[in-house]
Amino acid sequence: MSDPNYGFIDEVTDELRRERLFGLFRRYGWIAVVAVLGVVGGTIWVEVSAHNKAKAAQAWGDAILAAEAGGDPAAITAVDPQGSAGRATIAALLAAGQWTETGTPEAAAEALRGVIAQESGDPVLTDLARLKLVMISGPAMDASERDAMLTQLSRPGAPFELLALEQKAVALIEAGRNDDAVSLIRQIQQKDGLSETLRRRLSEMMITLGAEPEPSDGAPAETMPAE
Repeated sequence: MSDPNYGFIDEVTDELRRERLFGLFRRYGWIAVVAVLGVVGGTIWVEVSAHNKAKAAQAWGDAILAAEAGGDPAAITAVDPQGSAGRATIAALLAAGQWTETGTPEAAAEALRGVIAQESGDPVLTDLARLKLVMISGPAMDASERDAMLTQLSRPGAPFELLALEQKAVALIEAGRNDDAVSLIRQIQQKDGLSETLRRRLSEMMITLGAEPEPSDGAPAETMPAE
């Protein structure tokens, strides 16, 4: 027969445990409450912040589209002029495109140089501004500056490597170095990642130069001509 005192001792032990637990909760429970409130509050703040950023981005995009539709490039750069460097860069690139279309390349070049001068700008967008500046200015650009930009843009692995090499070929043709241009175009045609549009333009350039438009299979690799 079991001793009834054992059951009493168990009850007392459980009661002591509960009292100790409640005591700990009364002393330290506020920490758990604060932690829960902090997690909930942080989650709410993140959601609200993301929502506000999305709304601001949409409002900026709508304003840019409205300015583009108005046909005034200056209105594009006037949208949120105190905004982030990334938005200012995108606005300047869009404005430069409109200035080019409206026959005012000087204004386009000025906008693009402003993008290039931003040391904290996105490197891909900065390279895009350099490429557009070279294409807009053409032979009117200082030869050494043009060559320096194209050399930087055509480095292996650069985002606009193939387009920059195409512009190098254009510069060679403008300088009357047709044989070097043909050699360079042949090299570009052998590269990976060549788009169909670029391939077609290169073939047209080769035809204009009186050369075979497409490289033959197994053609030996050619050394890129020096500028």
